[in-house]
Amino acid sequence: MLQPVMHILKQKNITLASGSPRRKELIENIGLKVGLCPSLFEENLDFKDFDSVSEFVEETALQKVLEVETRLSNKGQRPDVVIGADTMVTLDGQMFGKPTSEVEAFEMLSRLSGRSHTVYTGVVVKSSEEVTKFTEKTDVFFGKLDDEQIKGYIATGEPMDKAGGYGIQGVGGSFVERVEGDYFTVVGLPIYRLCSVLYRMFKESK
Repeated sequence: MLQPVMHILKQKNITLASGSPRRKELIENIGLKVGLCPSLFEENLDFKDFDSVSEFVEETALQKVLEVETRLSNKGQRPDVVIGADTMVTLDGQMFGKPTSEVEAFEMLSRLSGRSHTVYTGVVVKSSEEVTKFTEKTDVFFGKLDDEQIKGYIATGEPMDKAGGYGIQGVGGSFVERVEGDYFTVVGLPIYRLCSVLYRMFKESK
């Protein structure tokens, strides 16, 4: 999708406001070079202040982008493009972020077992000229898990830095019967929508 503008994008300093190697790999897989700069934003927004999950994840992503852009600009290293993302799992009206303990991870996975849940990923793309925000959501269907399977998975350490306590692109993918929607939304970065935004942003510069 980006081939007509790739020569432009390859000249840009693109920074991902994240420490996620998964998101970095997804961007690099489409042919772009991207620098990782984990945001120092505390991610302490109160969901009650927002009308929807989409608004919440988009605002969190925006704050990540703004923090990174400001910090790098103060060092004289302002990026041409900053990309930020935030992923959240929801079930029965409750939001599941990253578990803070193995006990919480067990509780999350027990809740998800044998059920379908929705994964939201909000993305912000900021250039010097504009800011674009969007959210994608995907339904994920888990098979039934017993306690030993959940404990064994937690022992791998994989759940602890993942929204909802699992990584679909890793061992956690073995729990997933099917997905309805964009798989990459669950990984943490909806690639089709991201590429659509980048193409629109830079096609006039050809």
